[in-house]
Amino acid sequence: MKAISVQGLTKQFDRFVAVDQISFDVQRAEIFGFLGPNGAGKTTTIRMLCGILKPSQGRGTVAGLDILRENEKIKRQIGYMSQRFSLYPDLTVVENIDFFAGIYGLSGAKKNARRQWALVTANLKEYTRRLTRELPLGYKQRLALVCAMLHDPPIIFLDEPTAGVDPVSRRHFWDLIYRLKEERQTTIFVTTHYMDEAEHCERIALIQNGKISALDAPSELKKSITSRIYVVNGEPAGTVREVITQERGARSLVPFGVAFHVFFDSDQSAQVVKKELKKKGVVLERFEPVLPSLEDVFISFVENKA
Repeated sequence: MKAISVQGLTKQFDRFVAVDQISFDVQRAEIFGFLGPNGAGKTTTIRMLCGILKPSQGRGTVAGLDILRENEKIKRQIGYMSQRFSLYPDLTVVENIDFFAGIYGLSGAKKNARRQWALVTANLKEYTRRLTRELPLGYKQRLALVCAMLHDPPIIFLDEPTAGVDPVSRRHFWDLIYRLKEERQTTIFVTTHYMDEAEHCERIALIQNGKISALDAPSELKKSITSRIYVVNGEPAGTVREVITQERGARSLVPFGVAFHVFFDSDQSAQVVKKELKKKGVVLERFEPVLPSLEDVFISFVENKA
């Protein structure tokens, strides 16, 4: 049975269409990612799937339950970690765990067992009496995750779970997600705008302006790009940009650190640009083809140039 399945899902606020006729399936125990910029429709989609928002059109199921008629039942079958930090800052770590355990109807021995599971899983046993607001952000995020899973839901929704978290804490957070998937066969639906984070997902849906532009495994999405991508780094950078934008065979130019990633129709087009740059006196540090990154994939699909 599919963990999540939606067809033609749409959400409109007055004249603004936040989510526009999207369709996709998520398999059981899959890590499925929604990748897109802020305002793309990621959070709105999650809220519809979680039973918080009612769709304007479309249909779908979550854990076999209808998102239109059984939204209250869905809430008992899922965990949800919101984009904003949702715990109580003036409660201790263990008080937050006990509070959410009560919300999920846990008591007695089961509550005690799940409390210990949460503390061990999130590596928080040394912080049980620490006020939540005093925790580093990475620890807060891990606490929020285990609190969302106290009732052992088969599906968990993570909305921008590591926004603002440093790279090391982000890696620890993802290590925890992998453990949950392997040990408990949890289905994980995660939204993100971090390209490196999306690499952790087994499949990704690229979403922009409420529409899904592509959906596949990260490796397959990279293979789908037909352009030749070159990294170009030279001085003066203004001349580099000017020459590239005037070449018909250069389909896109994107800043990438101190360099540019340039989408060319062919290697021949790239060599034409290289000769022109040298003619203009540009000192080239790098001008070479590179394998596409997920950021390149996203830019290509958003611009309908894949």
